[in-house]
Amino acid sequence: MKKITLIISFLALLFTFPTTYAQDKEKPIVEVEAVDLGEVNDAFQEHFFEALKQKAIENYEKAIDELVQSLAIDDQPVVYLELGKNHNALQKYTQAAAYLEKGRAALPKNTAILEELYKSYFLSEEFGKALPVVKTLATISPSFSEDLANLYILNEKYEEAISLLDSLDAKKGSSTNRDSLRRQVYARTNNVEAQIQDLESKIAEDPEDERNYLNLIFVYSENGRAEEAFEAAKQLLEKKPSSELVHLALYKFYLNENKTEEAVNSLRIVLGSDQVDEVTKYQALNDFLMFVAENPSLEEDLIDLVKVFSEDENNTKVYKQLGTFFLEKRKTEPALKYFQLALESSKADFGLYKDLISLQLEFGKYSEAIEVSGNAIEIFPAQPLLYLYKGRAQNRSGNFSEAEETLMLGLDFIIDDPVMEKEFYGEMAKTYEGLQNPQKASEYLKKADELEKTK
Repeated sequence: MKKITLIISFLALLFTFPTTYAQDKEKPIVEVEAVDLGEVNDAFQEHFFEALKQKAIENYEKAIDELVQSLAIDDQPVVYLELGKNHNALQKYTQAAAYLEKGRAALPKNTAILEELYKSYFLSEEFGKALPVVKTLATISPSFSEDLANLYILNEKYEEAISLLDSLDAKKGSSTNRDSLRRQVYARTNNVEAQIQDLESKIAEDPEDERNYLNLIFVYSENGRAEEAFEAAKQLLEKKPSSELVHLALYKFYLNENKTEEAVNSLRIVLGSDQVDEVTKYQALNDFLMFVAENPSLEEDLIDLVKVFSEDENNTKVYKQLGTFFLEKRKTEPALKYFQLALESSKADFGLYKDLISLQLEFGKYSEAIEVSGNAIEIFPAQPLLYLYKGRAQNRSGNFSEAEETLMLGLDFIIDDPVMEKEFYGEMAKTYEGLQNPQKASEYLKKADELEKTK
C-alpha cells in the first residue's frame, strides 16, 4: 500500500445551461485542487487510470466498468465524480446523479462534484433538485449567482429571483443577461400592471434608487409602451443627472427618433461607464454599427465610440468587427487599418490573418502582404494557404526566386486538398514565367489542368 496524491485537471464539459452557459460562451477550464487518494493499492490505480484513458477516447461504458472495479477496492470520492461524468456523457443522468450525490456526501463543497451534479439535474430537468446544489455553488463561487437566479425562475420562486437580481445589479451594475432574466420573471407572472404599480411605489418610496426606474423602463419597453418607457428614462435623468445606467435605455430611444447627436452622447457615457459590463457595451456598440450602416455620415462618430470602448475595456476585438464593416462598404484604407489594429492583440487568430492578407493582395499592398504572411507562417507553419498568399505577393512584386522557394515549401503541407493544390500549381506557373522558364511554367499549368479534369 502506498499513499499518493493525484492532481487532475478536470475540464468542465460544455453543455447548455442557463445564464452562465446559455449565452453560447465557453465555460472556463476548472482546475480542481489536489485530490488525496489516501492509501491505495496498485490494483486501484490500474483500474482508475485505465478509466481515465477510456474516458479520454470517449469509451464511456468501458470507463464505467473500470471505475466500478476501482470502487470495489476503495470508495474514493474522485471515483464517484468520474462515474458521474461518464454517465452524464452517456445521457444517463439519473445514474450520474446517484453517484455524484455519494461524492457530495463525502465532499459537500467540492466544486467539481457540485458542478457535475448541477449538470445532471439540469439536463434531466430536475430543477428542484438542482436548486440547493447551485445555492451551495453560489456561496463558493459568485459566478453561479445568475445560474441561481435562473433556477429560482424555473422553480417559480419569482420574488427570490428578483431579489437576487437586484442584489447583483447593486454589486456589479447592470448587465444584459440579468435584464433578460428579469424580463423572464415579468413575462411568466403575466401581470404587467401589478409590476408597474409595484415599481412606481418603490420609486415613490426611494426616488434615489435608479434600479427601480430602470426596471420600469424595461417593463414598458417589453410591452410596446415606448413613450412611457422614454418618459421614465427622462424622469430618472432629471432625478439623477449623473446616472450612467439610464443611457442604456436613452441611446436606443434616440436612435429610434433619429436624434443622432443625443444617441452618440448617451453611447459615449455607456461605453465609458464602469457600471456597465463589457458584453452590454459590445451590444450597444453593435446597435450603433447597424445604425451607421444605414447612415454613413456617422462613420466618424462610430470610430470615436470604438476608441472609447477599446480604451475603457482594454479590448481590441471590436477592431475586427469594424474592419469587416468598412470592408463590406468597400472602404479599403479604414478596413485595412482596423484589421491591422485587431491583429496587434490577436496574433493567434488565423482567420484574421487570412482576411487581412487577402485584402492586402486585392488592393495591391504586396509588401505589406509579404510581411504579414511571413509573420503568420511563424505562428502557423503548417498552413499552406499562408505560403500561397506570400508566394502570390512575391510574384506580384517581381520577387520570383523568393516566390519559388515559398511556394515549394507550402506544397509540402497540402494534404488531400486538390483545390488548394491546383491554386499552388497555377501560382508556380506564374513564378516560372517570371523566371523566364517556359518549360517549367508549362509543366505546372499541365498539373493544374490535370487536377481540374480529375475534379
